[in-house]
Amino acid sequence: MSATDLLYSDPLAAATHAAAELAKRSDIPHHDIALVMGSGWVGAADALGTPTFECDAHELPGFSAPAVEGHSGKVRSYLISENGKNIRALVFLGRTHLYEGKGVEPVVHGVRTAVQAGCKVVILTNACGGINRDYSVGQPVLIRDHISLTAVSPLSGATFVDLTDLYSKRIRSIMKSADSTLAEGVYVHWRGPTYETPAEIAMMRTMGADLVGMSTVPEAIAAHALGAEVLGISLVTNAAAGITGEKLNHEEVIAAGKAAASRMGALLKQTIPQLI
Repeated sequence: MSATDLLYSDPLAAATHAAAELAKRSDIPHHDIALVMGSGWVGAADALGTPTFECDAHELPGFSAPAVEGHSGKVRSYLISENGKNIRALVFLGRTHLYEGKGVEPVVHGVRTAVQAGCKVVILTNACGGINRDYSVGQPVLIRDHISLTAVSPLSGATFVDLTDLYSKRIRSIMKSADSTLAEGVYVHWRGPTYETPAEIAMMRTMGADLVGMSTVPEAIAAHALGAEVLGISLVTNAAAGITGEKLNHEEVIAAGKAAASRMGALLKQTIPQLI
């Protein structure tokens, strides 16, 4: 059976296979924490230091080449040594999105592989539109909760998972202790690839949403279901449709992400040893 066939027929087995291949290629048998970097977040990974291992994600079973600008498609391993701790961080520079039309299994394959590689904490980053008028472009926001408008779950069958503390309160508290300016908000998962209309943004605001983006939620559910603690960080890269009257474009998202990446990378490097 091919790696692609296994991904759809037995997703967890596919993740276990990918984790084993990662360990073999990197000569690193175990990782502690995983980070998925969204659009424009590559600079944040660079701030973690020099990777001890790097490969193209599509070299690992079940992964494919990136289809979105701003996602390099690399997988890196970092050794982060702070306060007497040595933490192995597995970093995915990019992700697969639902709007690519491949189904949900490729979308969550990265985080499942990370958990099978030993990661107890998964940090999910993204670029998003700001619905909350108090947010400014370039502002990082911790995800407190989410609203899914895709009706898609990475789980199937009688798999009933409590999502009350999906986005770990413990980790959010650590992050806010390190940076008291961090805000928290509710993230809406929008399938895309079209951006939202002004009327749809008005609906989301009425529902209690602060942020909107096209990723993160399926990955968060999949990682949580496997027992990992999840932190979600959204970077507000543009005001959502109808907020300013300006049109939305992906180039704006990438530029804003790059501008804030070094700050977030330094914060992550500082706090990662406290999360394990």
